[in-house]
Amino acid sequence: MMKKLLASVFLIVVPVALWAQTPVKAASKAKHLPASRVEINTTANQMASGIEAAEVALTPVELAIAQLVYQGKLPCELGAFVTLTADVKAPGYFDVQIKSRKFRMFPVETSTGAIRLEDHRAGAVWLQLANKSMLMDQKLGKRLADVCVSPDQAVMAEILIKNPPPSVLDAPAAIATK
Repeated sequence: MMKKLLASVFLIVVPVALWAQTPVKAASKAKHLPASRVEINTTANQMASGIEAAEVALTPVELAIAQLVYQGKLPCELGAFVTLTADVKAPGYFDVQIKSRKFRMFPVETSTGAIRLEDHRAGAVWLQLANKSMLMDQKLGKRLADVCVSPDQAVMAEILIKNPPPSVLDAPAAIATK
């Protein structure tokens, strides 16, 4: 939320500041010429840098979530692999790759406790549960990789197979004995 707010403010302030300077430039020149490509490119780069700086500012909760993300080359079902690498220049951000597709993801707080990384631009989501992870393409509405497992998740998957949690459809033990 804060990132969007900062980006929005930046996108409003810079054009207004540039517009406010236009009459000074026009008054100093005999005739008003349109902005050169260099000026336009410089302004665009400054705006992109401001947006990128707003992206980097993650909340303490998001940074704490990032500490829980499994990294490395994770094997998935059907022989696929997903590689997660932390961005050393931008703490909390990750580069996620499957085959030739690459995503830049950041953590998002969830109400379920699942670890969730998102790339809003590409529409990709990485969900990390206790026993497996998956990579989804929300724009296409399909999973790109499923049952991706780190060594820690493999241990948890074995525990859940041997000791499955009670089903939500099962009657509670206190009611079932009456």
